[in-house]
Amino acid sequence: MSELNVTPGSTRVGWIGTGVMGASMCGHLMNKGFSTTVFNRTKEKAQSLIEKGANWAESPREVAENSDIVFSIVGFPHDVRETILDPNSGVLAGSKTGNVIVDMTTSEPSLAVEIYQAAAASGVHALDAPVSGGDKGAREAILSIMVGGSPEAFDALQPCWQAMGKTIVYQGPAGSGQHTKMVNQTLIAGGMIGVCEALIYGYRAGLDLETVMQSVASGAAGSWSLSNLGPRIIANNFDPGFFVEHFVKDMGIALAESRRMGLSMPGLALAEQLYQSVQAKGWRKNGTHALTLALAEMSGFDWTSR
Repeated sequence: MSELNVTPGSTRVGWIGTGVMGASMCGHLMNKGFSTTVFNRTKEKAQSLIEKGANWAESPREVAENSDIVFSIVGFPHDVRETILDPNSGVLAGSKTGNVIVDMTTSEPSLAVEIYQAAAASGVHALDAPVSGGDKGAREAILSIMVGGSPEAFDALQPCWQAMGKTIVYQGPAGSGQHTKMVNQTLIAGGMIGVCEALIYGYRAGLDLETVMQSVASGAAGSWSLSNLGPRIIANNFDPGFFVEHFVKDMGIALAESRRMGLSMPGLALAEQLYQSVQAKGWRKNGTHALTLALAEMSGFDWTSR
């Protein structure tokens, strides 16, 4: 990996996926001086980056043809496969020997391994680097980035990681970043049930929820989800920091991996079923804290009308 000297101003970066998190993450790289080429299925969502100086490409392949490192953060595993492995329009088809492909989507560990192997066969480095921290972490460049793949490639990309995140950890061979993200999502899944049920309980008990937050958020019950999403729940702000439909996808991946490993994970299975109900009620594009809406409805009231 020594042939890749990652330097703002000379290293060309490509970015695919300019949604809730991707636009901010790409913007941080541009702020550090990296020349950038972008692609998104909806060009309008990349307009702020284009106005900032990013070059527009018509396909993932064209991004790769004009980049030394290509980052992607898209929606689902089938999007990752199409974006990177499509033989005609994909990133790998446009990559040259020594280039680096970094998929930051939360996706299947097995697909990360497949991409790594296909890239290696073409002399291209591939890393799986999912993130945690939501829209706030992306905006403030304080994401946790968990990385699998070549340790040499991981080391070479330090200027990029540091532009986007605060906690950057190499986890092991290809797929290890995705497995670590499954641990992360499993932790969040159970925690979100607790956050939503606790605030519903507090409301029904006649408590002032903002006062309750003063007592519980900094104690043993405190968590990132409570501190960051609790105030949004209280304010009836269910805009997405992370989409419900993406969380359901993540839990599905974790459950499939747990079955493959012969693990029983009843807590995660319960959370996944509850979030399936959130989707079924039409809140798939809301944030994960929209679980509150479904749980309140189960108890016979509309949370937003309280």
